[in-house]
Amino acid sequence: MISINRTKIFAVAPMMDWSDRHCRYFHRLMSNSALLYTEMVVADAILHGDLERHLGFSNAEHPIALQLGGSEPDKLIKSAIEGEKWGYDEINLNVGCPSDRVQSGSFGACLMQEPELVGECVDAMKQVVNIPISVKCRIGVDDQDIEPALDNLADAVFSKGCDALWVHARKAWLEGLSPKQNRDIPPLDYNRVYRLKQKSPDKFIGINGGIETLDQAQTHLQYVDGVMLGRAAYHNPEILRYVDNELFGADKNPIDYEELCNAMMDYTARHISAGGRVNHITRHMLGLFKGRAGSRRYRQVMTVDSCKPDADEQVIQQAFAAVLDNDLMLSA
Repeated sequence: MISINRTKIFAVAPMMDWSDRHCRYFHRLMSNSALLYTEMVVADAILHGDLERHLGFSNAEHPIALQLGGSEPDKLIKSAIEGEKWGYDEINLNVGCPSDRVQSGSFGACLMQEPELVGECVDAMKQVVNIPISVKCRIGVDDQDIEPALDNLADAVFSKGCDALWVHARKAWLEGLSPKQNRDIPPLDYNRVYRLKQKSPDKFIGINGGIETLDQAQTHLQYVDGVMLGRAAYHNPEILRYVDNELFGADKNPIDYEELCNAMMDYTARHISAGGRVNHITRHMLGLFKGRAGSRRYRQVMTVDSCKPDADEQVIQQAFAAVLDNDLMLSA
C-alpha cells in the first residue's frame, strides 16, 4: 500500500470512461509503484446504485484511490465509508471536472468558487475514515484570479486535514468550452502550482495537465511532490513499463511482453467466464505498441476481432503476435 505522504508519487489520473477496473488492471501489470485512480464516481451512484459495479476492483490494483463527485457532506460521508469498506487506499474529491453533468449537480470544477464548502466536505470525510483524503482541482475557473483562487482552495482543504492536493495546471471554463476543449485550450501554468508548493512546503502538492513523458515528470518532481499523467499514459501505456525503474529506482527489468500478454489473457478468460466480453478489456490496450512495426494490425485485431460473437482471450495473443513476430523477423 502506498502512503500519499511518501517523498514522491507517480499517479495515473482519473479519466471518465477510461480508467475502469480493466484499464487499471492492465496498467498495474506494468507498474507496481504507480498510484491508480478510479473514474469519478458520483456519491449518489454509490448511495443508490450497484456497489459492485461502481466500487468493485481486483486486489491486484492496489494502491488505488477512489475519486468521488459530490458537494453534500452527508452523502460524501456515506460514500467515503463505503470506499473504505471496499478496500480503497485513498478517497479523492473531484474539484476539477467541468462537464455539464457536474455543473448541473453543483460539484466538480464549480466548487473552485466555494472553497469553504470543499473544506467542509474534506472535514466530514476525515471524521469517518482512516484512509487519506485528497482533492483534485484546477488553478481556477472562468474569470477567477488564479493567485487567490488556488490559495483559497488550498487553505480551506489543508486547514481541515486534507492529505494531498492534486492540481490540474489549467483553468476550467464553465461557459464556452466543452469538457474536451477544457483539457487542451486553457493555457498550462505549471509555475502557479510551483508557487503553491513554495507557499506550502510541508503539504503534499501534486501536478497534472499536459505531461507526456517521464523526463517531464522528473522535471516537475524537482518542484512538487507528485506527478499525474492521464491521456499520455492511456494512449501510450508503454510509459508505465518504465515508471518503476526511472522514477523509483527499481532493480528489475520491466515486464516483458510475453508475460504481459499471458497475464491479460488469463484476466480476460476470467472476465468472459463471469459474463463479460473481450472488448471490455482490449479497448484499453490499443496504444501499447504505438509507433511500432505491426501496430496497425495489432489495433485492428484488438478492435475488430475482439467484437466478434465468438471472441475469446486468444484475440490478445493474436494481436501481440502481429508486433512480436515482426520483431523476431527484423532481428533474424
